[in-house]
Amino acid sequence: MPDERPPSFWMSSRGLVALGAIAILGYLLVMEHRQHLVEWLPYLILLACPLMHLFMHHGHGHGHRPRRHDDEGR
Repeated sequence: MPDERPPSFWMSSRGLVALGAIAILGYLLVMEHRQHLVEWLPYLILLACPLMHLFMHHGHGHGHRPRRHDDEGR
């Protein structure tokens, strides 16, 4: 049975035009406001730390497996 899902929006012609516009606008935004970005860079790095902690620690499996008492010494 073939997979008959509709194609993704981002792979359609409108989606590719949207991606191109986002890339061009992003480039112009970075080039025109480079000094503001450099001023805020230390704060953005500090903000990234708690955000990475919140969003990246979900896959460790904490609390998903009951801990057995005979495995504690190993």
